[in-house]
Parts: sequence; C-alpha cells; structure tokens
Amino acid sequence: MSSARQWLQDRFPISGRQIRELTNEPVPYHLKRWWFALGGTPAYLFVVQILTGILLAMYYQPAAGTAYESVRYITEEAAFGWYIRSIHKWAATLMIAAVILHQMRVYFTGAYRKPRELNWMIGICLLLTTLMIGFTGYSLVFEQLSYWGATVGANISDTIPLVGGFMKKMLLAGDGYNSRTLSRFFILHSAVLPVTMILLLVVHITLIRLQGVTDFKFRDEPKGEAKSFNFFPEHLMTEVMIGLVLMVVLSALATIFPAVMGPPANPLITPEVIKPEWWFYVAFRWLKLFTGTAAVLSMGLIIFAIFTWPFIDASIRKRTRFQEASVWIGIAGVLTIIGLTVWEAVVKH
Repeated sequence: MSSARQWLQDRFPISGRQIRELTNEPVPYHLKRWWFALGGTPAYLFVVQILTGILLAMYYQPAAGTAYESVRYITEEAAFGWYIRSIHKWAATLMIAAVILHQMRVYFTGAYRKPRELNWMIGICLLLTTLMIGFTGYSLVFEQLSYWGATVGANISDTIPLVGGFMKKMLLAGDGYNSRTLSRFFILHSAVLPVTMILLLVVHITLIRLQGVTDFKFRDEPKGEAKSFNFFPEHLMTEVMIGLVLMVVLSALATIFPAVMGPPANPLITPEVIKPEWWFYVAFRWLKLFTGTAAVLSMGLIIFAIFTWPFIDASIRKRTRFQEASVWIGIAGVLTIIGLTVWEAVVKH
C-alpha cells in the first residue's frame, strides 16, 4: 500500500492537507438547519436521475411503434426494471419539489438581493430546466395521457405571439405529433436539457463560491461573531446523511407506489380527462381561466416578473416604505399556486 501511495503521490503531487485547505472554507452555522441546506438535495436527486436514466436508456426505444412496448418490457420483464423506473420517476418528482422549496427559501429569506441577483436568475433557469426535463420524460412513455399531454403542451406554445409556431415545430419536429417527435423528446430529455442543467449548476456553484452564502443569525445562537463550521467533513457528512435518507425514501416510494403502465397512446381517441403531472397543475388551471393568448402572455409576464424580481424588489425598497413587501407578495403567490394546484387536482375536467 505504501508503494502504491508513493506511486500516486509522484504523479499527483497533492497532499491530503492541501485538499482539506481547498475544500474547508467556513460554512455559515445556519446551514445546520435542513431548511437552509436544500440546495444539495436536488443535486443528489439529479445524480440519481442520471444513473437510473442511463440504465433505462439501455432498453428504451424512442419511436412511436416501439416506445410503449420497451417501457412495458422494462416495467414487467427486465430484472429489477420496475424498481429502476420507479426510482427514476420518484426522484424526478422529489427533485422538482426540492428545487421549488429551495427557491422559496431563497425568496423568503431575501437571499436574492444584492449582490446575488444573477444567481437568483440562474436558479429560476434551473427551475424551468427541471420542469422541462419532467415534461419531456413524462412524454417518453407514449401512454394515452402522455401523448395528449405533449400535444396540448405543443398547441399551447403555438399561441405565443411571434415565436409560438417556431417553438411548436422545434418541440414536435414538425407541425404536429409525428414519427420523429419521440426521438426529439428523447434527445432533449437525455442530452440537451441535462447538459444545460450541468452548465447552469457550474455557474451557480461558482457564484456561490465567489460571493459566499448569505449569512443568517438566529436568536438561539450566542451573541458576538457569527459561528461557522468546516465544509469538510462536517457539512459533507450532513449531505451524505441526507442522501442516505433520500435513498431510503425513494426505495420505499418505489416499492409501495411503483410506476405502472397506462393505456398506450391512440391519436384517434381523445381522453375525456387530460391532466399533466402535478407540477403543471397550476399552469393548466390558469390556462382554463383565460383565453389562449391572454393566458400564455399573462403567464409569460409572471415568469418574467419572477425572473427579474431582485430588481423589482430593490425598486420597491428604494422608492417606498414597504421594506418587506416581498414577503407578503410571496405569501399571496404561494397561496395562489397552492389554490390553483388543488383546484386542478380535484376537478374532473
């Protein structure tokens, strides 16, 4: 072992002390609270998605005539295929929930304010990318609901002024759902969007390292200089424990509520009820409340306001006496999102 260690040391002249100094930057004490350490959760789930996605891709065949049968084979015949597919599905669900909760935490603690405006905007891009990964993955099964969900989603994008038609053609690889659509979804889901997310994560983490984490101090902490702890091994071990708990939760969900097969896609029969996955319920209900173009434009305006909120908030704080108006606006927004989601979940049409 000593000779092997020396062989590696000669070729990689980096000592353990140097590695510890490189990674051991002080971590604010408030990150010991799980609510403030949600950033690592979606990153862990993203790794799970990549690993299980590679295994699924070995059997999946992205074509209209073979997609459903290949997913059925994975679910019912391949060794542990049902487990891998269920882990992939539940990891996607928990990842979307974790990203949403993380953005909510950043919003309500004001961690998006100067000088972290750009990182907030990158976080919103990560959220939108996560939602698109969920949408394209849901469409790959080629079930009746996923087929019509993708068709409805493409038709909605077609109502966007100026660029709507182009976006629809780019999404469906043509004017409508055709033999090339599934392969387009597969490339987006397995390559384009994951690479986009990795690039955004690199920039996101780089800015965090350069700017540091927003420091918060709580009443139960002793007075004086803010407390901190080392990233390695303390914070790393915390993240490892969270990952182990998540793996237990994922395994339990995959076993108790495994992914099942719905009826295969039939372009000639429109389902009585078309519902997307839960994370699009709020958008689906919003589109039902207004006409097509008005609904899409208003949703685009809301997303733009969320994207640029650090600058809007700075203007409100500078020009008015409502220094924490963002908190009340955020509470109203969250209640609206919950209300629209529950409304869409309970109604049949």
